[in-house]
Amino acid sequence: MRKILLAAAAAAAITASAGGAHAATATSTFQVSATVLKACTVSAAPLAFGNYTPGAGPVSASTTISVDCTSGTGYTVSLNGGTTTGGTVSQRLMANGTNTLQYNLYTNNTYSTILGDGTGPSVTASGTGSGMNISNSLTVYGDLPDDAANQAAVPGSYTDTIQVTVTY
Repeated sequence: MRKILLAAAAAAAITASAGGAHAATATSTFQVSATVLKACTVSAAPLAFGNYTPGAGPVSASTTISVDCTSGTGYTVSLNGGTTTGGTVSQRLMANGTNTLQYNLYTNNTYSTILGDGTGPSVTASGTGSGMNISNSLTVYGDLPDDAANQAAVPGSYTDTIQVTVTY
Protein backbone atom coordinates (compact mmCIF):
# COMPACT_ATOMS: atom_id res chain seq x y z
CA MET A 1 0.00 0.00 0.00
CA ARG A 2 2.86 2.17 0.77
CA LYS A 3 4.12 1.76 -2.82
CA ILE A 4 0.77 2.87 -4.17
CA LEU A 5 0.71 5.93 -1.91
CA LEU A 6 4.25 6.88 -2.90
CA ALA A 7 3.42 6.43 -6.56
CA ALA A 8 0.26 8.53 -6.20
CA ALA A 9 2.15 11.23 -4.33
CA ALA A 10 4.85 11.32 -7.01
CA ALA A 11 2.27 11.55 -9.75
CA ALA A 12 0.50 14.37 -7.91
CA ALA A 13 3.77 16.23 -7.48
CA ILE A 14 4.58 15.95 -11.20
CA THR A 15 1.10 17.11 -12.16
CA ALA A 16 1.24 20.04 -9.75
CA SER A 17 4.60 21.19 -10.98
CA ALA A 18 3.57 20.92 -14.64
CA GLY A 19 0.24 22.70 -14.11
CA GLY A 20 1.64 25.35 -11.88
CA ALA A 21 4.56 26.26 -14.17
CA HIS A 22 4.51 29.83 -15.48
CA ALA A 23 5.63 30.62 -19.02
CA ALA A 24 8.27 33.31 -19.38
CA THR A 25 7.70 36.19 -21.88
CA ALA A 26 9.77 38.91 -23.42
CA THR A 27 8.49 42.00 -25.27
CA SER A 28 9.85 44.66 -27.57
CA THR A 29 8.50 47.54 -29.66
CA PHE A 30 9.24 48.93 -33.09
CA GLN A 31 8.53 52.25 -34.78
CA VAL A 32 6.29 52.59 -37.82
CA SER A 33 6.88 55.60 -40.06
CA ALA A 34 6.07 57.08 -43.43
CA THR A 35 6.86 60.36 -45.14
CA VAL A 36 4.08 62.04 -47.14
CA LEU A 37 5.63 63.77 -50.12
CA LYS A 38 4.30 66.89 -51.77
CA ALA A 39 2.50 66.05 -54.99
CA CYS A 40 0.36 67.88 -57.53
CA THR A 41 -1.45 67.02 -60.73
CA VAL A 42 -2.96 69.43 -63.21
CA SER A 43 -5.44 69.20 -66.05
CA ALA A 44 -7.01 71.78 -68.31
CA ALA A 45 -10.05 71.85 -70.56
CA PRO A 46 -9.78 73.34 -74.07
CA LEU A 47 -10.66 76.99 -74.60
CA ALA A 48 -12.73 77.45 -77.77
CA PHE A 49 -13.56 80.95 -78.95
CA GLY A 50 -15.86 79.62 -81.64
CA ASN A 51 -16.57 81.79 -84.67
CA TYR A 52 -15.08 85.25 -85.06
CA THR A 53 -16.44 87.69 -87.61
CA PRO A 54 -13.96 90.55 -88.17
CA GLY A 55 -15.57 93.89 -87.35
CA ALA A 56 -18.46 92.35 -85.38
CA GLY A 57 -16.86 92.79 -81.94
CA PRO A 58 -14.57 90.87 -79.63
CA VAL A 59 -15.15 87.24 -78.74
CA SER A 60 -14.64 85.87 -75.26
CA ALA A 61 -14.53 82.39 -73.77
CA SER A 62 -13.31 80.68 -70.63
CA THR A 63 -11.84 77.40 -69.49
CA THR A 64 -10.95 75.73 -66.23
CA ILE A 65 -7.62 74.48 -64.96
CA SER A 66 -7.91 71.87 -62.19
CA VAL A 67 -5.08 71.52 -59.69
CA ASP A 68 -4.95 68.66 -57.18
CA CYS A 69 -2.20 68.90 -54.55
CA THR A 70 -1.53 67.18 -51.27
CA SER A 71 -3.24 68.92 -48.37
CA GLY A 72 -1.49 72.12 -47.31
CA THR A 73 0.87 72.18 -50.31
CA GLY A 74 1.26 75.68 -51.72
CA TYR A 75 1.45 75.94 -55.50
CA THR A 76 1.74 78.48 -58.32
CA VAL A 77 0.13 78.13 -61.76
CA SER A 78 1.81 79.77 -64.74
CA LEU A 79 0.97 79.80 -68.45
CA ASN A 80 3.47 80.21 -71.27
CA GLY A 81 3.11 82.39 -74.36
CA GLY A 82 1.91 79.51 -76.53
CA THR A 83 3.48 77.58 -79.38
CA THR A 84 2.72 80.00 -82.22
CA THR A 85 5.84 81.75 -83.54
CA GLY A 86 5.87 85.35 -82.36
CA GLY A 87 3.42 84.76 -79.53
CA THR A 88 4.34 86.02 -76.07
CA VAL A 89 2.66 86.08 -72.69
CA SER A 90 1.69 89.72 -73.27
CA GLN A 91 0.37 89.05 -76.82
CA ARG A 92 -0.59 85.48 -77.61
CA LEU A 93 -1.21 84.37 -81.16
CA MET A 94 -3.14 81.58 -82.81
CA ALA A 95 -1.90 80.40 -86.20
CA ASN A 96 -3.37 79.19 -89.46
CA GLY A 97 -0.25 78.40 -91.47
CA THR A 98 1.70 81.67 -91.42
CA ASN A 99 -1.40 83.77 -90.65
CA THR A 100 -2.04 84.78 -87.05
CA LEU A 101 -4.92 85.89 -84.86
CA GLN A 102 -4.33 87.81 -81.61
CA TYR A 103 -5.82 86.78 -78.27
CA ASN A 104 -4.90 86.71 -74.61
CA LEU A 105 -5.69 84.95 -71.34
CA TYR A 106 -6.73 86.69 -68.14
CA THR A 107 -7.42 86.12 -64.45
CA ASN A 108 -10.79 87.90 -64.62
CA ASN A 109 -13.68 88.53 -66.99
CA THR A 110 -12.85 92.23 -67.20
CA TYR A 111 -9.68 91.24 -69.10
CA SER A 112 -7.51 93.53 -67.01
CA THR A 113 -4.86 91.13 -65.65
CA ILE A 114 -2.97 88.82 -68.01
CA LEU A 115 -2.44 85.31 -66.68
CA GLY A 116 1.06 84.23 -67.62
CA ASP A 117 4.44 83.43 -66.14
CA GLY A 118 4.87 86.53 -63.99
CA THR A 119 7.03 88.40 -66.49
CA GLY A 120 6.12 91.75 -67.96
CA PRO A 121 2.52 92.68 -67.32
CA SER A 122 1.45 89.11 -66.47
CA VAL A 123 0.76 87.44 -63.14
CA THR A 124 0.66 83.84 -61.95
CA ALA A 125 -2.10 82.28 -59.86
CA SER A 126 -1.49 80.56 -56.55
CA GLY A 127 -3.32 78.34 -54.12
CA THR A 128 -3.03 75.69 -51.45
CA GLY A 129 -3.82 72.03 -51.98
CA SER A 130 -6.88 70.53 -50.33
CA GLY A 131 -5.80 66.93 -50.88
CA MET A 132 -5.32 64.65 -53.83
CA ASN A 133 -8.56 64.08 -55.77
CA ILE A 134 -9.94 67.35 -54.38
CA SER A 135 -9.58 69.80 -57.25
CA ASN A 136 -8.94 73.48 -56.85
CA SER A 137 -10.32 75.14 -59.96
CA LEU A 138 -8.84 78.15 -61.70
CA THR A 139 -10.98 79.88 -64.31
CA VAL A 140 -9.04 81.31 -67.24
CA TYR A 141 -10.78 84.02 -69.29
CA GLY A 142 -9.90 84.38 -72.96
CA ASP A 143 -10.38 87.49 -75.07
CA LEU A 144 -10.05 87.67 -78.83
CA PRO A 145 -10.12 91.43 -79.54
CA ASP A 146 -11.77 92.93 -82.58
CA ASP A 147 -8.75 95.12 -83.34
CA ALA A 148 -7.20 96.15 -86.66
CA ALA A 149 -4.77 93.21 -86.71
CA ASN A 150 -7.54 90.65 -86.17
CA GLN A 151 -9.88 92.38 -88.63
CA ALA A 152 -7.22 91.78 -91.30
CA ALA A 153 -7.06 88.02 -90.54
CA VAL A 154 -7.41 85.54 -93.40
CA PRO A 155 -10.45 83.24 -93.01
CA GLY A 156 -9.66 79.75 -91.65
CA SER A 157 -9.16 77.76 -88.48
CA TYR A 158 -6.60 79.11 -86.03
CA THR A 159 -5.02 77.25 -83.11
CA ASP A 160 -2.40 77.60 -80.41
CA THR A 161 -1.26 75.40 -77.52
CA ILE A 162 -0.66 76.76 -74.04
CA GLN A 163 1.52 74.96 -71.51
CA VAL A 164 0.28 75.01 -67.92
CA THR A 165 2.99 74.65 -65.27
CA VAL A 166 2.29 74.02 -61.60
CA THR A 167 5.21 74.74 -59.29
CA TYR A 168 5.00 73.39 -55.74
